[in-house]
Amino acid sequence: MRILAIIVLGLVTAACGFQLRGQAKLPFETLYVDMPAYSPLGTELKRNIIAGTSTRLVDSAAKAQAVFSVTSEERSKNILSFDASGQVAELQLRYRLKFRVRDAKGRDYLPQSEIRLTRDISYSGTQVLAKESEEALLYRDMQSDMVQQILRRLAAAPAEPISFEPAKANATAR
Repeated sequence: MRILAIIVLGLVTAACGFQLRGQAKLPFETLYVDMPAYSPLGTELKRNIIAGTSTRLVDSAAKAQAVFSVTSEERSKNILSFDASGQVAELQLRYRLKFRVRDAKGRDYLPQSEIRLTRDISYSGTQVLAKESEEALLYRDMQSDMVQQILRRLAAAPAEPISFEPAKANATAR
């Protein structure tokens, strides 16, 4: 009976299209991640690129086929609601990242892009330490989600950089 259940579970999983993620295929061979060494997001991104892609990370922009640079990273929290006594009841955590990917000549693989993540969290003034720990855990989860979204966008980048040259004026026939 157990063997039959395992076989049925395996067939159902295969039939639904489930597939392990595997390695991401990035369109460039070498990449420079232009982020501070102490950045938790940069560290996790580099770790995922090394472990999950065939792209090599290099230590300078001059050696890289593509340069990933963050133009803005912002974490914030906003009050969503108050309880009957006027105390904060719910918060919304926000994490926003703007980045671009260019080649050595300044042409864009990915122009300025933005990823926004939000998470809602209940709040209680009597459990401040627990809620701070929960908030830190949610920010770490958002950071991991951010890295996965960055990797998906990098994998979808064109193989050749996009050059935006001004349109040439056409001469009118006389």
